Amino acid sequence: MTDPTSATPEGGSVIHDLGYRPYTGPRLGPAAIARALVITGFRNAFGLGRSGKSKVLPFILLALNLMPAVIVGGVMVFVGLDALPIGYAQYASTTQVLLGIFVASQAPVLFSRDLRHGTISLYLARPLPSSTYAIARWASLLGATLVFLLLPILVLYAVALLGELDVSDQTSDAAVAVGLALLLALSLTGLAGLIASWSTRRGFAVVATIALLLIGNGIVTAIQGISQQEGHARVGEVAGLFSPYSLYRGLMSIWTDNKTPTPPTGMPMQLAYVVVFIALSVACLGGLVWRYRRVATA
Repeated sequence: MTDPTSATPEGGSVIHDLGYRPYTGPRLGPAAIARALVITGFRNAFGLGRSGKSKVLPFILLALNLMPAVIVGGVMVFVGLDALPIGYAQYASTTQVLLGIFVASQAPVLFSRDLRHGTISLYLARPLPSSTYAIARWASLLGATLVFLLLPILVLYAVALLGELDVSDQTSDAAVAVGLALLLALSLTGLAGLIASWSTRRGFAVVATIALLLIGNGIVTAIQGISQQEGHARVGEVAGLFSPYSLYRGLMSIWTDNKTPTPPTGMPMQLAYVVVFIALSVACLGGLVWRYRRVATA
């Protein structure tokens, strides 16, 4: 090793031994990278691993979302009711505004931020394909959304069992609610992620997602209410196909005892609700993959 303090002849060169050593551990492939992206993305959706202020909104929304379930638990314990005041599937419909704000505010954290700061080019460098990146981010948001949806169901289920309600009835009702929650989470995650993937500004993505989910749902709800009053239920049934929340309510009215305005009647319309719900989720995920393939080739 050459002493860095020694004099160097004019026009000469010197080699310094800085002590760096090459990485000799195992080389992990795209699967390990994708798994790490899913885990870190899930944590980031709740502000974990980020600044303190990043944790405020998601945890406030989560607490507000759980509050009715906790109150129901207290009522069940102290009053001794023989039935849950709110159904498992009905819960998500009741707190849909909180759910919409959560998905709209956290989707840009996973999708818009990398586009805005240019770090997307580092993620999409080999060996990670662009489609794997898109699916990993989508899976992170899906996991966070499912936590938001399933925790209240779990709390209500525990309350029902502690209240000595019929186990088989409660289990079947909770299972239906879990299936509906999965369908709702898939659609909301796909829509919010797709919108955020086209915006480098978080505020625009949040406003656009809220407008599509909440304002769109309000329009559909109004149409369904008017069509029911006017005796044109079929119009309300068709309108229900244009919002994830109305799709959720329509299937909830079929599969549970909760009744909603203009629920889908007849097997073709009921099947249409299921097909549209699934097709919406698949189309949005496909749009995400296509979007990031374009980003990778730009």
